[in-house]
Amino acid sequence: MDTNEILIRLEGISFAYPGESLLFDRFDFEFRQGDRIGLVGPNGSGKTTLFHIMIGLLKPMLGNVKAFGRTRSMESDFQEVRKKIGLLFQDADDQLFCPTVAEDIAFGPLNLGKSRDEVHEIVEHTLEILGLKGFENRVTYNLSGGEKKLVSLATVLAMRPEALLLDEPATGLDEDVTKRIIQVLNRLNLSYIIASHAKDFLNETTQRICELNDSEIRQI
Repeated sequence: MDTNEILIRLEGISFAYPGESLLFDRFDFEFRQGDRIGLVGPNGSGKTTLFHIMIGLLKPMLGNVKAFGRTRSMESDFQEVRKKIGLLFQDADDQLFCPTVAEDIAFGPLNLGKSRDEVHEIVEHTLEILGLKGFENRVTYNLSGGEKKLVSLATVLAMRPEALLLDEPATGLDEDVTKRIIQVLNRLNLSYIIASHAKDFLNETTQRICELNDSEIRQI
């Protein structure tokens, strides 16, 4: 893949939640292969909404979403996009729904048609990357907030995506878990965008930081 290839392009996107004013008004944005972008902005500026539009969880009122060289408009179009771009939700509880850690991590690869042996290998490898060996049979409901965040990241990485959208991955974490996530991200050979209020975290994990505000995005 070309190191400068456009993964997702938003063209003239307009979006508003029902009964609210426009959050995006003819908004343009490009996410390219090799990008490691930090995204900041006040609460309500649209960072999470931007991610959801990019992978088809929300549909814009106007404009086009192009991903991997094709215009995407139907749900079936975005199913392919979601296989290639992993989204880490802001709240880990939105990502974890299986009884155990291993089952949560295995869920995505199984749905991709991987064999049981392949999935077992993926689960073990992903747990090792995140320093979670021995967590296979832990009950996800009983994990600490930091452990849940690590496991939710594991579920995304287990899908072997080509790029990541990470929504507040460092919020509410202690220093040790934050350092572990920084190390993991810096070792990955993946493009990603991180939405976060933690500028120190972004300084250690991204190449440039952009601010989203009033339907505009600018590098800072």
